[in-house]
Amino acid sequence: MARKGKIVIDGEQCKGCYLCTRSCPQKILEPDTEINASGSYPVKITNEEKCIACGNCYEVCPDVCIEIYEIA
Repeated sequence: MARKGKIVIDGEQCKGCYLCTRSCPQKILEPDTEINASGSYPVKITNEEKCIACGNCYEVCPDVCIEIYEIA
């Protein structure tokens, strides 16, 4: 059975480098259309049901604003 995950992104801490969007094998992360308090376009989740909890986005985030939880 495929792994399932839950992603939590701190949109206020995200500076919009988009390293996570390039590292996601499921392509479920993309830039948001709303700016955050620091004037950046943070990342948003487009289809969390497709998350496989691989942790790639967490590993590449330089600001540690992504958390991944594996769902049993």
